[in-house]
Amino acid sequence: MTDPAVERDAAESASAFSHPPVEPDATRAYGEHPDQVVDFYAPRGDAPPGATLGPAPLVVVLHGGAWRAPYDRRHITPLADFLARKGFAVANVEYRRGGSLPHQGGDGPVAGRWPETFDDVAAAMDALPRLAAEALPQADVRRTVVTGHSAGGHLALWAAARHVLPADSPWRPATPPPLRGVVALAPIADFTVAEELGVCGGASAQLLGGERYWDERLPYADPAALLPTGIATAVVQGRDDIVVPEEVAEAYVAAAAKAGELVGLTLLDGVGHFPLIDPAADACAVVAEEISQLAW
Repeated sequence: MTDPAVERDAAESASAFSHPPVEPDATRAYGEHPDQVVDFYAPRGDAPPGATLGPAPLVVVLHGGAWRAPYDRRHITPLADFLARKGFAVANVEYRRGGSLPHQGGDGPVAGRWPETFDDVAAAMDALPRLAAEALPQADVRRTVVTGHSAGGHLALWAAARHVLPADSPWRPATPPPLRGVVALAPIADFTVAEELGVCGGASAQLLGGERYWDERLPYADPAALLPTGIATAVVQGRDDIVVPEEVAEAYVAAAAKAGELVGLTLLDGVGHFPLIDPAADACAVVAEEISQLAW
């Protein structure tokens, strides 16, 4: 007998991936590697009621896919376009992802690259004010919100927490990032809980380079260890998510509370993993509203 939860997840995934990719208005490189690029989408909708006229807030999008190579930024371009049609300027960031697992004959994609995945996100975030000014003059980089889905939700939280990384981290900036906030969508936000639940086939440990590096690298990568940030943070999570279960988000929110920080958590009934990035789903409108609350 087929598991109804699995059937629902498959249907939600099919819907989210049914939209054709949307070409950007401009693309800029932040490094020499082919994956070190940002796609820009100009605002082409109306600002929310009551919003100030003028340059549009910039939404930085970090895609998911368990930090694995087969999943690139193109699958989240419908969300980028959806946000642009809501009146935002959008930057869709690509970054280097994992290659193949040698013990699987080169056929199995491993999650992420250490340190390249983090190098790229840090470099992209640092370059974005300059790149946006050049490629998307409609963008107001003083009103920047970072969002990301799943593994991209992890990277969004991490990008907003770089200033509280250990002092010897090469990714730690001198000052907090100039962000209005971060909206993490079904994020892999607590690595310990994610590994306990087997999220994405042990992707969190793979991202760190394997179990032998777990203790050494966790303080540099796990959002639940990088608190408090002082950055306004919201998490949107489907209660019926079987890819990244709500326990992961709840663990992060609890860790934030323990650190003295309030993180908003919106739990959506009857919603799984993929409606959060599906413009055809009601959940996507909730995501846009959460971003609006921080951006405008």
